[in-house]
Amino acid sequence: MVESNPKLVLASASPRRLALLDRIGLAPDLLNPADVDETPLKRESPRRLTIRLATAKVEKAKSMPLVKEMGNAAYVLAADTVVGLGRRVLPKAETYQDAKDCLTLLSGRSHWVYTTVALLAPDGKITSRCVETKIRFKRFSRDDIESYLKSEEWRGKAGGYAIQGRAEAFVRYMAGSHSAVIGLPLYETVLLLQGAGFPVSQKWMSQPISDL
Repeated sequence: MVESNPKLVLASASPRRLALLDRIGLAPDLLNPADVDETPLKRESPRRLTIRLATAKVEKAKSMPLVKEMGNAAYVLAADTVVGLGRRVLPKAETYQDAKDCLTLLSGRSHWVYTTVALLAPDGKITSRCVETKIRFKRFSRDDIESYLKSEEWRGKAGGYAIQGRAEAFVRYMAGSHSAVIGLPLYETVLLLQGAGFPVSQKWMSQPISDL
């Protein structure tokens, strides 16, 4: 049975994920970040890491006070993005050197971006989808790297770059989901919500979409 007044909770503080939801006419009723330890386990692949972290975020969010107050009305959405080079997990760049190391590794090579979206439904069931996107960057010159580092776009970004910014000019090839690389695969997000009984179409009709 679908709750008569369902509420959408985004378990993230990411402005990018919020903006992506807005693009498809969905506005969370609550932003409730759920921080978890993102340290990879020994021999953990990038794909397994992102699935584990997205699931851990919704599990943590469901026990947080503001979410618990919503009771059976809450649909909790979380996501996690990991950049992988082979089985190697590239870090979220926090320092200039982190970002420089990542860009040097990615120069002229193909890599994979794994984004998992997880949904906790009111009945307690957790479902998830992992989206894999292949990206190949151009071979970077020293000026490419230095100028991009000065932009500060890389700060806090998996793999040391933000595809929705200047780094998109480096992309020679992409196969997969652009929105997933930004941080939330929209097609899969809608599928999960609809499958769990969230009235996506009704929200579209009542929520104006921002101008592009």
